[in-house]
Amino acid sequence: MRTSKPSGGAAVRVIDERPAQPRSPQDLPVRERLVTVATRLFAERGFESTSVQEIVEAAGVTKGAMYHYYGSKDDLLFEVYHRLLTMQTARLVAIADGDGTAEQRLRRAAADVVQTSLANLDDMNVFFRSMHMLPPDQRAKVRSERRGYHDRFRALVDEGIEAGTFRSDIPADVHVQYFLSAVNQMGTWFKPGGPLTAARVSECFTDLLLAGLRP
Repeated sequence: MRTSKPSGGAAVRVIDERPAQPRSPQDLPVRERLVTVATRLFAERGFESTSVQEIVEAAGVTKGAMYHYYGSKDDLLFEVYHRLLTMQTARLVAIADGDGTAEQRLRRAAADVVQTSLANLDDMNVFFRSMHMLPPDQRAKVRSERRGYHDRFRALVDEGIEAGTFRSDIPADVHVQYFLSAVNQMGTWFKPGGPLTAARVSECFTDLLLAGLRP
């Protein structure tokens, strides 16, 4: 794994071919340390059951330092998902704008969203369990960002349909919603260290998506 730092946000873990280099949260910059520690505590105890005091103590900072970066615990919850989606969207755009046929780029995009999601499983689980607790304006922002990712992913399917590579009898939105909904549910059953590796799950999900799109 490596870390990728979207503009204005904390770094997130992404899969690459280099060996993982474990880092203690105490080695991270304060902003990243806070969201990393908060993610772990939210995953272990639940968002509602985790206090700001517990977060700052675990991060080894003061409340003043936390409020310098995050105005509330809600802002930390928002950042948990925002940083992941921001990174995934940037990677999707790079893949979609890259070389290759629509099918080749869609395969790379599908594999990427599965692997980056599995590399950040706590972030996904925390968010999907607690999204309803966000203030309305932050929920609306997240929905807008998710829609942007969906639309960019769907554009690859539309491109393949127009080229005659993919079937046209099922709307592209249905294919994409079906696939991304399955990706969002991986945290309910995937077990790190279990018989299925992240690479194998990525391969299976991608093959199923492409098989369903072929005429």
